[in-house]
Amino acid sequence: MANIKSAKKRILVNETKAARNKAIKSKVKTAVKKVEAAVAQKDAEAAKTALRTAIVEISKAGSKGVYHKNTVSRKIARLTKAVDSLA
Repeated sequence: MANIKSAKKRILVNETKAARNKAIKSKVKTAVKKVEAAVAQKDAEAAKTALRTAIVEISKAGSKGVYHKNTVSRKIARLTKAVDSLA
C-alpha cells in the first residue's frame, strides 16, 4: 500500500476510472452481441435497430476515451458491413 497521500488518491481515482471503463465496455459488448445475434438469425429489421443503438454506445465509448477512435471506426464498420450483408 502507498504511504504518500497523492499516491493513495491516485489508487482511488484509478479504481473509480477502471470501474467506469468496465461498465462502458460491458454496454458496448452487449450492444454488439445483440447486433450479431440478429444477423445470425437473418432478421434484417431487428439488426438495423440494434445497429443504431450499438453505434451510439460505441461512439460514446470513443468520445469518453475508453476506446481509440480507430477502434471505434473499425467496430462500427464491421457491424454495419454485417447488417448490410442481410439486405
